[in-house]
Amino acid sequence: MPERPDRNLAMELVRVTEAAALSAAHQMGLGDKEAGDQAAVDAMRAVLHTIEMDGVIVIGEGEKDQAPMLYNGELVGTGRPPAVDVAVDPVEGTRLLALGRPNAISVIAIAERWSMWQPGPSLYMNKIVVERSARQAIDITLSATENLHRIAGALGRRVNELTVFVLDKPRHQDLIAEIRRAGARISLHTDGDVVGALMAAIPGTGVDVLMGIGGTPEGVIAAAAVKALGGGMQGMRAPQSDAERMRLEAALGDEMTEVLTLDTLIQSDDAFFAATGITSGPLLEGIHYDRRGGVTTHSIVIRARSGSMRYIKGIHQLKRDFPFGRVDTEEAVKMATE
Repeated sequence: MPERPDRNLAMELVRVTEAAALSAAHQMGLGDKEAGDQAAVDAMRAVLHTIEMDGVIVIGEGEKDQAPMLYNGELVGTGRPPAVDVAVDPVEGTRLLALGRPNAISVIAIAERWSMWQPGPSLYMNKIVVERSARQAIDITLSATENLHRIAGALGRRVNELTVFVLDKPRHQDLIAEIRRAGARISLHTDGDVVGALMAAIPGTGVDVLMGIGGTPEGVIAAAAVKALGGGMQGMRAPQSDAERMRLEAALGDEMTEVLTLDTLIQSDDAFFAATGITSGPLLEGIHYDRRGGVTTHSIVIRARSGSMRYIKGIHQLKRDFPFGRVDTEEAVKMATE
């Protein structure tokens, strides 16, 4: 690409995730997945157009579940260089937000144009993620037990001292049983494997490994963060329906069983990642309101080339008489761009 990013775009992208989180937050616990998602999408789209970049949406979360979304191929940014691929999930964990559960976040990742892997008809991916010290130990073609022993050895720990983040889904019954037989501890979560990947890649979070099948779009977004953190990640397509399997077989043939490495998922050596908490979890605090009209956001921003990771706490001022809904989205966008 002739115009490579020459600044830490993650520091600007955090305004995008802040606006999305602020707009979605009032839907916490109200039981409506799409209302929170739509508010986040509207805010994210508006602020994206203020960022000086020539962006194309490569991962527009929402297609697989027909949720509100930014569309694949949609142009975002001011249209001026640098040219970048963009992956977004305005609300990662829409059910978590709707039910008021921990770990709902707003997230975005970008990399140089043409460097971000495009999932095509693949909706689900088997993933394994670890921190830097264990990145050479993982092999997704091996069993969970073998991987846990290899990871434990790389970290200088016993298997029973490892904690594995797994989505609590029927498809993981056998995986959960195997991890338990191996003796590792398990942290089960109904949703939110981008958070799980981040926690596995950042030392000291209490999670050592992410294992299991989650969304392919979320896998690409997570890969940008894991690469920026210097962690290890591998994936394989894991179709969850006959229709998805048939589409993949028709499109890929034998390549359907390809092992997807970090350098496959994010080819560029300069990726950017930003996320803002919507509901509080162990990694990021959620949106908090105080009696004086202030609103606090908590975000993480990461750049691959420098390896820098920052936690950013923002204190914003909302007008007390602003109703939540469309007007609130506009106010959230205004706050994020000031």
